[in-house]
Amino acid sequence: MYPAVHASSDPDKAAVIMSSGEVVTYRQLNDRSIQCGHLFASLGLGKNDAVAFFMNNCPEYFFAAWGAQRSGLYYTPISTHLSTDEVEYIVGNCEARVLVVSYALREVARQIKDKLPGVHTWIMVGGGEEGFEVFEDRLAEFPVTPLATELEGCVMLYSSGTTGYPKGIKNANPERDIRTPGPLELGILASFGIGKDTVYLSPAPLYHAAPLRFCMAMQRIGATAVVMEHYDPERALQLIEEHRVTLSQWVPTMFVRLLKLPRDLREPYDVSSLEAAVHSAAPCPVEVKQQMIEWWGPILVEYYGATEGHGGTQIDSAQWLAHPGSVGKPSYGSVHILHDDGRELPVGEIGTVYFSGGAAFEYHRSDKKTSDSRVGNMSTVGDVGYVDDEGYLYLTDRKANMIISGGVNVYPQETENALIMHPAVTDVAVVGVPNDDLGEEVKAVVEPADFDSAGPQLEQELIEWCRARLSHIKCPKSIDFEMKLPRSDAGKLFKRKIKKRYWEAQKSTPI
Repeated sequence: MYPAVHASSDPDKAAVIMSSGEVVTYRQLNDRSIQCGHLFASLGLGKNDAVAFFMNNCPEYFFAAWGAQRSGLYYTPISTHLSTDEVEYIVGNCEARVLVVSYALREVARQIKDKLPGVHTWIMVGGGEEGFEVFEDRLAEFPVTPLATELEGCVMLYSSGTTGYPKGIKNANPERDIRTPGPLELGILASFGIGKDTVYLSPAPLYHAAPLRFCMAMQRIGATAVVMEHYDPERALQLIEEHRVTLSQWVPTMFVRLLKLPRDLREPYDVSSLEAAVHSAAPCPVEVKQQMIEWWGPILVEYYGATEGHGGTQIDSAQWLAHPGSVGKPSYGSVHILHDDGRELPVGEIGTVYFSGGAAFEYHRSDKKTSDSRVGNMSTVGDVGYVDDEGYLYLTDRKANMIISGGVNVYPQETENALIMHPAVTDVAVVGVPNDDLGEEVKAVVEPADFDSAGPQLEQELIEWCRARLSHIKCPKSIDFEMKLPRSDAGKLFKRKIKKRYWEAQKSTPI
């Protein structure tokens, strides 16, 4: 379970195939990551020191990640969609001493460079810039013989920042030989029957937890990862057919975009090689999942968990068809539904989802955020849901997204799930906006398939569509239209950016 083993036994096998066609063999992955380990050591980095990556999807991502992983370092991938202030915050908060950045992101890097004195070395991939060392040139200075001691490192991820500044999620980084993967990696390999013959499609950005962890798990076992630089639904189908992909991983918005391709365009693609299509990151609308199972067969496997690793659930297609809308039963840890006062709620009642018995974590340099996530030996990331009498978990939404309108709690996920099924809707966000009488009212912000159709007629059509499917209290009182909603490549919707506009507009309105 280590790339060096496969570099020796099958050196010319593809470890990574980029959707652009570039191939990285196991020999290349092993050699470049060894050189990167030497580079980090030459910069004075040792066990538990920190590096950060601000990079687009590219082969060098894996060279840097494995260079850190085999050097015992903490390494932090950073979303390419964050603001300059947020990137600066993460680099400083994770205490990175080295930053590796893509040339395409150089403008942001330039703006933060003088503000982060703790970063002593700035390295650029895919181009040069004054004040930055060139990654490819620096690697070439070092041998491909391994460091004398290679210890497992640990990825230190940050929350998506959908409700505020991202939180650093720090797990223990014990003294372990590089050939000793942790429980998360072992869980990935065991849960989905991954072996050397697996061909895995990764359509999401590598800065996100699941794609990076899954790709590196593939490289431990000697499988091949097909990595998309950017998600495109038709290109994803082409890659499945071209490379006979057996395992893939998605978020619900990707399914929506696949299903909204014209049938005569999407259905001719041969996806019969797929043995499992894994999805996570957000609740999947029931109708979307039903249509995907009808198209691809009962191969969808859903898991629910957080970057924190404090617990998780899993459900296959057969179980889901018997419990539509569920995210499954616990696969590690035990699930608990708690009232705001800390009481455990009975079956069927909605409350905050907690887990016990999973991995221990802390929010880096934030004792308060860590303590706020705990009740006794249980921890939460703020999701809301309930369990049925068979122990299956159903997610309602995130507590931070809840709308309180006239004293009634409205969870916008249900409304979004209804609106996204309308053929004129490409994407949607439902948020609470100011209302003098009710406190908040339900507002939908829609990205239409054809922006020329946006207007009062479509607004009324969508409101009526929603009212035919949901209680009126859950339906939007008004709809605004936008060309593009702020959503990351990992499928995370930045609702706070949408909501902020409406609440700030109210503050600026004179009384």
